[in-house]
Amino acid sequence: MSELLVNAEGGLTTAGYAVAVIAGIVLFLAAVFFAARMSSKERMSTRQLVFCAAALALAYLTSYIKLFEMPWGGSVTLFSMLFVVLIAYWYGPKTGVLVGFAYGIIQFIQEPYVLSFFQVCCDYILAFAALGVAGFFARGKYGLVKGYIAAVLARGAFHALGGYLYWMDYMPDNFPKALASLYPILYNYSYLLVEGAITVLVISIPAVSKALARVKQMAAE
Repeated sequence: MSELLVNAEGGLTTAGYAVAVIAGIVLFLAAVFFAARMSSKERMSTRQLVFCAAALALAYLTSYIKLFEMPWGGSVTLFSMLFVVLIAYWYGPKTGVLVGFAYGIIQFIQEPYVLSFFQVCCDYILAFAALGVAGFFARGKYGLVKGYIAAVLARGAFHALGGYLYWMDYMPDNFPKALASLYPILYNYSYLLVEGAITVLVISIPAVSKALARVKQMAAE
């Protein structure tokens, strides 16, 4: 059955991609249903839902603008993580995790790679949902910067976990033996921290920081 869905390189066959798209749509609709229920209980406004949808769209679009791409997955994009982090920062960790979960599903549909169900969870669902931890830093000083850094580290932890369980066989033969046990960590954080550093520098610019603060006021109205 697995050979019907996954090819020898770990990518999806035509049948596998169809199943992935259908499963992704089902999961996405489930996320939307959960959001609707949450909005009725916590009175999430139409404005908040619009901002969440806009953040998802911007994250998706900027994920295609890749400054650098790694050989076994992962890339430095044009601030794609930031848009999910902003939702968590504006509306709290619950909403941030939900939006990150939906974004992970979109990422899987966009560029699916399957080794196992748990690998998919680590690399897509859990990794992007982890961006929602930024919401825990919303009330502190320099909350956006701290929250963004925490979100990047949390996402990397799930990618590294998947790396230890499923990706060690892809380690280059010339990789230093002394660092072999750290390969999944070094591989995943190599691109995440580069994008993270660029993003932190940009959002720390006074003009950008003031603009984001103004957008936050609009989002919170």
